[in-house]
Amino acid sequence: MPQQDRKHVVVRPADRPGDLGWAVMAHGETYDRQFGWNTDFEALVAGIVADYGAGHDPAREAGWIAEVDGRRVGCVLLVAGDRPEVARLRILLVTPEGRGLGLGTRLVEECLAFARAAGYEQVTLWTNDVLTAARRIYRSFGFTLADEEPHHSYGHDLVGQNWTLDLGRP
Repeated sequence: MPQQDRKHVVVRPADRPGDLGWAVMAHGETYDRQFGWNTDFEALVAGIVADYGAGHDPAREAGWIAEVDGRRVGCVLLVAGDRPEVARLRILLVTPEGRGLGLGTRLVEECLAFARAAGYEQVTLWTNDVLTAARRIYRSFGFTLADEEPHHSYGHDLVGQNWTLDLGRP
């Protein structure tokens, strides 16, 4: 491949000014363009990001940004769940500009490696059935569908899904 066609791809901690705000903006813009979701979805993401930014425990929670040629194109968070042994994967996104480079997989790999190192036994996530690429990634890591339920959110009728992955005892 000629040098000018090579892309510099990086997955790094989400610890720089603008990273969290970008995650909210990118979700709002991407899901509006791709699915026509309204600002209720952006508000949901903003709440998740605000909770993380206001006081995450760095030993138990982390976030990552994917970049291509120095531009943010993806993100994910891993946060503590309702029980000490359970973590939650949140807000996985790869924008159209970053797709096709394996970044969704790399972001989930970072989450799962961190979850194992932090001593979690299980990782859960909530998604919607229309997010087929993300669900394909989750399945590839061994996540299984725990349950699903129809809901009307973000201006659309959707089917929400809860997925789980047992990591085993550390």
